[in-house]
Amino acid sequence: MSQYTELKAKIAKLQEQAEEARRLELETVLGEIRRKVVEYGLTAQDLGLTMVRRGRPPKKEPLPPLYQDPASGNTWSGRGKPPKWIMGKNRDGFLIRPTQA
Repeated sequence: MSQYTELKAKIAKLQEQAEEARRLELETVLGEIRRKVVEYGLTAQDLGLTMVRRGRPPKKEPLPPLYQDPASGNTWSGRGKPPKWIMGKNRDGFLIRPTQA
């Protein structure tokens, strides 16, 4: 058998032994951790184990309209592509004025 093959066989055997030692020690370590969590009343948040949400961020609330077309009543927030009814015109005339209460 070549030296390389012998070394690979030893590595595989050592990996099996390491996994077995880990499994045996893990039971003891987990027991100690559980006792400490109960003893000190620790929470997942205390340990930095809070859930991190992944994926899409929550949708934002739509912006309130700033402009309104007096003819159709359509509104626009002032963000994004301007609608045809306001395009190329002075926007001051379309501003929605706050009502006095």
